[in-house]
Parts: sequence; structure tokens; C-alpha cells
Amino acid sequence: MERSFDPSEVQGIVRAPASKSMTQRAIAAALLANGESIIINPSYCDDGLAALSVAAGLGARVEPQPGEIRITGSSELKETKLNCGESGLAIRMFSPVAALYPIDITLSGAATLRKRPMSMIADALSQLGASCKTTEGYLPLTVKGPLKGGECEIDGSISSQLLTGLLMALPLAKKDSKINVKNLKSRPYIDMTIGLLKHFGIEISNNDYKVFTIEGNQKYIPGRYEVEGDWSGAAFLLVAGAIKGDLSVTGLSCKSKQSDKVILDALNKAGARINIKNDQVDVSSSDLKAFDFDATDCPDLFPPLVTLATYCKGTSHISGASRLIHKESNRADTLKKEFEKLNIKIDISDDVMSVTGGTPIGAKVESHEDHRIAMAMATVALGASGRIYLRDSQCVAKSYPDFYKDMKRLGAVIYE
Repeated sequence: MERSFDPSEVQGIVRAPASKSMTQRAIAAALLANGESIIINPSYCDDGLAALSVAAGLGARVEPQPGEIRITGSSELKETKLNCGESGLAIRMFSPVAALYPIDITLSGAATLRKRPMSMIADALSQLGASCKTTEGYLPLTVKGPLKGGECEIDGSISSQLLTGLLMALPLAKKDSKINVKNLKSRPYIDMTIGLLKHFGIEISNNDYKVFTIEGNQKYIPGRYEVEGDWSGAAFLLVAGAIKGDLSVTGLSCKSKQSDKVILDALNKAGARINIKNDQVDVSSSDLKAFDFDATDCPDLFPPLVTLATYCKGTSHISGASRLIHKESNRADTLKKEFEKLNIKIDISDDVMSVTGGTPIGAKVESHEDHRIAMAMATVALGASGRIYLRDSQCVAKSYPDFYKDMKRLGAVIYE
């Protein structure tokens, strides 16, 4: 679906979307708990719905309601073929969970997920007593347990999501386990996982993010869990305010372990006007200056950071670009290609993306079915010199289904 965006100003108050990554983790934990859990303020984005579908297939009773989900955990398998949609977290998290079952279970995915390498999952599970076969290194993959536990070694340089899956599954293995992790990136996401596990009664020992020790035969304790606001989605709203607006985003915890809350640091470096009070962040436009920023541990911030840099005087440098290869698109190349259509110069050298600020022109651009690229294009359009047309704009449903609705409510001019 094509949408178009006219230059406009945004103002008002909007609530941050619920965190899709914490929603998915909570769904997995509720599946593994014996009893009913209630997840408050869940994200019903496509990735959240995919996690619910997988949990139901693995035996959970799932009752979605407005503002909450009731999940009754069970190990009585209902489906042997599970679809993770386009969610990278779902496939990497639920593969180890599926390996707890002593039967062949096939996990597949859609569109961009089928292009992501999966060999790391097979390698890790085979070290821990389960079997896992990929399709020439890609989806679909078939796992068969039981996952016995023991010791394994994984590479954390590409993604921390497989480690999240192992940390969630191994507490239910019969043996104690030790995971040796090389070059772990996105450490805050592992802090999020460990924090959620503790909430559900699971203990993990972490030695400097290099060795994780997990006692076997633990039990998940069902209960209530409230999903916090999503800094990843909110980053686009905050950047919109800094570019051309005066708005407030509520529902954001500055105590969050989410790595993407460092968008506040980038906005400060760029000279945006920011005020923080309780769970609300106020931001308004000002003269913005170029900034240097390390996004290695928060690669999902690249699209809003590039959008911000577009309106900064001078050239901004964002490091961590090597983390962008295996996203919904090759996000570094996609950002360069699409922003250059807007007459914004982007150079990529080794691990650094350099963005020279300017005034974007009207143009026809594509999302490459990448939700964060789509949100970046809608946001950068606020201060452009002409209308921007976006192809495949509907992909924002992957993480933030109400994004366009929220932007229109704030005053953005969007044609559908």
C-alpha cells in the first residue's frame, strides 16, 4: 500500500506503543509457567500476534482481550508446524523452547525472515542435546528434543536473540547448563530477558556477559506482568518533535533496560529541546547540530538517528553499521539508497555511517518491507520541501500498527 506525506508540523500528546520485544518475552514465559498469567498492556503488533500463535501451538491457552492477554501455560503440544511470521526474536526464542518437546516441530517464517541465516540455532541446540535441521542454513527448520542442557558456545556478535531463547528454555532442562558467549552485542536486551525471567521466578547467573550459568529443573511461576512502553517506536515520535514539532510522549520509563532509550542522548547531542518528568518526555524543535553516536548496542535506532541527522547542520557520524546486515532489509544499504533519493548524502565506511544534513526533497521511496524504514520516511517528510510517496507503507504493523494514526493525530498530513 502506498501512502504519501506532506511537510507538516506535529504537536500534542501521544502515548508510546507497548514494547513488542517485552510482549514476546512475556508470552514465552507465560507459556512455560504452570497456571494462568496476565500480560497487561501487550503489543498486538504483527510480531506480538506471531508469538501468541506459536505459544498456542505449543500448548498454551491464549485469551487476548483489550489491554491484556490471559495465558494458561501447558506443555501439551497442539501443533507441530509453527509460523513465526517475520519476527526474528520469535524464531530465535521459540526454537530452543520447541526443543523442550520430544517430537519433531517445524518452525517457519514469512517474507524477510526466510532470508535470515539460521545455522547458529542448529549449532547451539545440537550442543545441548537436541537436534535441529535447517533448510540449507535458512528456514524452515525442524527441532526435536528433549533439550538436555550442558555446555555450549555461541557467537553473540550478530544478535542476542538466540541467547534470550536459550536462557528461557534451559531452566526447564534436566541438567544444569553453561553458555559461553563470544563478543556479545546488545547487552541491554539480555538484561531485559534476565529481568523478565526473575519476575517469573527463574534465576540466571551472569559472569560479565561472557558466561551464563543456568540451573536446571527450575519452575516458572505464573503471575501478572505489565509491558512497558517501547523506546524503539517512541524514538520516531521524539525525533519528529525535534525536527518540526512540540509534543509529549507518555508511557516511557527512564529506568527501562531497553537499549533504545539512549535516543535521549542523541537528541541532547543534536541540541534538541527536551524535558523529562516521570514517564513523559517533552521535545520541541530547535536548530540542530551534527553529532557523533555509537549505536552498536542499539542498531534499531539507526533509522531514527539518520532521520535526525538529516536535519542537523554538518555531518553526523553513527557507528555500529555492521549490525544492520541481517535486519528486515540490509538496513545500512537501504538507508543510503532511500535517503539519497531525498538528496541526503550518506557515506558508509567500515562500521561508520556518515550523514550530511540538508533539506530533503519530495520523491518516491520504498520501505523494502522494513517497518523502521517506513517510519523513518514518514518522519523525515515533516520538514521536506515536497511530498514524499512511500511504497509498501503497511509494514509498520510489524512493530507499531498505530504509527500513522498517532502521527495524524499529532498533525502530520498523511494521504492513504
